[in-house]
Amino acid sequence: MSYGLLKGKKGIIFGALNEQSIAWKVAERCHEEGAEFILSNAPIALRMGELNGLAEKTGSEVIGADATSVEDLEKLFDAAIAKFGKIDFILHSIGMSINVRKGKHYTEMNYDWLEKGWDISAVSFHKVMRVAWEKDCMNEWGSILALTYIAAQRTFPDYNDMSDNKAYLESIARTFGNYWGERKVRVNTVSQSPTMTTAGSGVKGFGGFLGYAEDMSPLGNATALECADYCVTLFSDLTKKVTMQNLFHDGGFSSSGVTQKVISKYDSENF
Repeated sequence: MSYGLLKGKKGIIFGALNEQSIAWKVAERCHEEGAEFILSNAPIALRMGELNGLAEKTGSEVIGADATSVEDLEKLFDAAIAKFGKIDFILHSIGMSINVRKGKHYTEMNYDWLEKGWDISAVSFHKVMRVAWEKDCMNEWGSILALTYIAAQRTFPDYNDMSDNKAYLESIARTFGNYWGERKVRVNTVSQSPTMTTAGSGVKGFGGFLGYAEDMSPLGNATALECADYCVTLFSDLTKKVTMQNLFHDGGFSSSGVTQKVISKYDSENF
């Protein structure tokens, strides 16, 4: 069901890769709610070709940009300004750890890989906002969002340096969000349940993450589509005074000490 929450709004969505991507679902829901937007991803992702199908479905333009490159971002935002004038929302759904991909243990960190992952996963959010800031291209009461995970606050084995990247991402949102407030623009992060995306599935033991979170969440894990619904509300005018927040969208996981499901599993082991 569409409510027309984003009718007339324009934006940029970073990071849609395939139908599993949260950004992909966000794009679909934004389109259903009346928004127009540009889809952007790194050139290597565009070569996979799947994003063209989403663009056709949503009537969107695809513009490639390496989010770690200020030059690429300047070209992207110039194109957005030429197309839309000022914009109303930005979604940053970008994250990658070479250490995770290559199975390098946290205690044996490759620091060159760390810096690359840190740049892609966190500093890119600063670069996106900096370019938007310098071009003064956000409408008043606009909304800038980035996706994160509770590993920024809690330790999860094998999430590795992505935990540090997400912690930095959340800090950037708070710090830059303070300045964006001067222009009546809100900046938030959404801490989503573990979700079986292409990036998530690359984390060792991710199936265990999913199962544990499901048992620890009173409402169960939030799906990618449910996250997209939440992002729509945060792009809408219904949340104009919500800013500099890390918003948990996780079925109650972040507030649960233990649930009966987990207690029952231990009881059954006859400890």
